[in-house]
Amino acid sequence: MDSQIASNKRDFLKGTALLGAAASGLAATAGLVPQQALAQSLDSGIRPESTLAKVLKSGVLRVGYAQTGPFFYRNAKTGELGGIYFDAATELAKQMGVKVEFKEVTFQNATVALRRDDYDVFGSALTYTMARAMAVDYIGPIYEVGSLLLVHKDNAGRFKKLEDFNDPGVTFSVVSGGSEEPRIPILFPKAKLITTTGQAELGAEPVRARKSDVWMSSQVAVQLMAKRVNWAVAFNPEHPIDRRPSSWAVRYGDYEWKNFLDFWAGFLRTNGETERLMKIHMERLGSA
Repeated sequence: MDSQIASNKRDFLKGTALLGAAASGLAATAGLVPQQALAQSLDSGIRPESTLAKVLKSGVLRVGYAQTGPFFYRNAKTGELGGIYFDAATELAKQMGVKVEFKEVTFQNATVALRRDDYDVFGSALTYTMARAMAVDYIGPIYEVGSLLLVHKDNAGRFKKLEDFNDPGVTFSVVSGGSEEPRIPILFPKAKLITTTGQAELGAEPVRARKSDVWMSSQVAVQLMAKRVNWAVAFNPEHPIDRRPSSWAVRYGDYEWKNFLDFWAGFLRTNGETERLMKIHMERLGSA
């Protein structure tokens, strides 16, 4: 009996050693630890044509962005990118074990470039609108944000209540392609609207130049603008209007990539990462 037990024990240890050697050999080939190598040798079920599979195979995550602080912005002095969603995209690529490449666009052509496969995900703050949702697939959401109105300080006394902006004598300015462009005629149907081109903050330039009366943008963008320049005033900053999801977007029909990013967005929200990054970048931009 003792000899039988000893024999079984030797066979077990021998089998374990062989299994470990096989795993170690596989790991050495793939450059991974044994557990990772074994796990990745199993069929994941991800379709080869999925963006997720392509990113993992190529080793590169392509992220499109449009500048809108504090979510995505370029430091005026250093030229370096920063922002809540810049940090999130960088961390996502790091955890996936791939490199990240950023491509700048404007909000006017953001969804077109995404559908054209210029990048794998639009990673800037794409505020929800029905028109956008019919063109691209929102993930998450990662964050929600309201809107505020910014006026010239010399014109601030003209507006006492929100209804004062809904007047034929009031002109709004926004950047072309921004989420505010289709929303203003609904919220303020009597007012006029002009558009500018470029990044989101350029929508405020006509207000500074006295060519328009109001700039409408996200509450954080307006708060930062009012803090950084001496000519601007935020109207009723404690009460943002028209609160909406603000998130990333992917192409329709790629459910693996969409599901993968949906849970990533949920992770960011659940552990408070978006709020932590919001505080960091609001303070950073506010003191710039």
